[in-house]
Amino acid sequence: MHDIKWIRDHVEAFDRSLARRNVLESDRRSIIDQLLSLDARRRAVIGRLEQAQARRNAASKEIGEAKKGRDEARAQALMAEVAGLKTTIQEAEAEEREVVETLDGALAELPNMPLDEVPDGKDEHDNVEHHRFGARRNYAFTPKQHFELGEALRLMDFETAAKLSGARFVVLKGALARLERALTQFMLDLHVTEHGYTEVAPPLMVRDHVMYGTGQLPKFRDDQFVVTNDSELREMVGKAAATSDPGGIALTMKDRSRWLIPTAEVPLTNLAREQILDEAVLPLRFTAGTPCFRAEAGAAGKDTRGMIRQHQFTKVELVSITTAEQSRDEHERMLACAEEVLRRLDLHYRVVTLCAGDMGFASQKTFDIEVWLPGQGAFREISSCSVCGEFQARRMDARYRSREGRAIHYVHTLNGSGVAVGRALIAVMETYQEADGSITVPDALQPYLRGMTRIEKAA
Repeated sequence: MHDIKWIRDHVEAFDRSLARRNVLESDRRSIIDQLLSLDARRRAVIGRLEQAQARRNAASKEIGEAKKGRDEARAQALMAEVAGLKTTIQEAEAEEREVVETLDGALAELPNMPLDEVPDGKDEHDNVEHHRFGARRNYAFTPKQHFELGEALRLMDFETAAKLSGARFVVLKGALARLERALTQFMLDLHVTEHGYTEVAPPLMVRDHVMYGTGQLPKFRDDQFVVTNDSELREMVGKAAATSDPGGIALTMKDRSRWLIPTAEVPLTNLAREQILDEAVLPLRFTAGTPCFRAEAGAAGKDTRGMIRQHQFTKVELVSITTAEQSRDEHERMLACAEEVLRRLDLHYRVVTLCAGDMGFASQKTFDIEVWLPGQGAFREISSCSVCGEFQARRMDARYRSREGRAIHYVHTLNGSGVAVGRALIAVMETYQEADGSITVPDALQPYLRGMTRIEKAA
């Protein structure tokens, strides 16, 4: 969420920010005009409201003085004025709520502003490589893709998954199911014991305002999976109707849904919502390994084979809550924590800085880690580490009190994959494949598999 006062005072800078986000000039003008018009209307109605409230307070005092002076005619006139002011105030308060809701709705649709050092560009072709780790392995055979390996091992079953749940799901069996679990445990152990994150086991379903807080709603509603308890909804609506409370019915309908989390970033970041934290406790660092659910509404025809783009997948998430002064260093630290996972697994990867046109909605700056997949012969994203500034904090009302105790500021939030477990599984399978189709288990994972060193075809 943007600060409308900042936009009002920095119109040209805000326009440049939207331009860097690939918003057309005509659309930018329309957006800015709408925001400034709504803001002017909001301030005008607040002015009228404050004026009416001040006059009501003054008139109330004058009523007492008139009664004390036994001027009943004046007292009656003032009481009539106060009654009229009450109506004026109620109407102004309703108008203020309406214009604030409209303004907030308009602001909620706009992406975060890229930091100055973020490279300009329109899409992934304009991203800037930062550095690489390791090198591509040489194979005496043509490397296969993960789904070819998994199906040949009889440990990866897409056909049965489609019967159970539809497209973009998978059933992992035996050693591959264990390998996925080992990867999750390995990452969590690393981030908790060596990187200082606090492990959290969050809910997998959250309310509307939680999804709104991190920016998934309202703009990306179609990308999410929503769950509605119809019987509970009917009961709640019935109670509201029985009390003749239309507002209650509207509120019930608005908050009727639970959303399957698209990433643990959502519940982890919202742990700070509606709080004023002490600066001394910052930064807060959280990690979680959870299933994640995405509708992939815009992914028709993309990565239709294999596990690259699934409706359900496992990911280990990293979230930090910091001060403004800490957030830049924390961003670099988070990237290093995610990289360490791939370094321990000895996987070849590169880090790129996303250009302004390719960044996520809530991000100010993003580093992507792209792992090399020999079977595909390409780098594919396995982690994104983003700093969001105050953008999410304003939506969540997450703040902190300075050490001196006098000033209250919005926190800065950061999130990153530490890393995507399904894609790490793919990378391990393709990188460590052998000519006979078996897969060597990386040294870092062997303790989690009771010393297993090789995955071979199931009997």
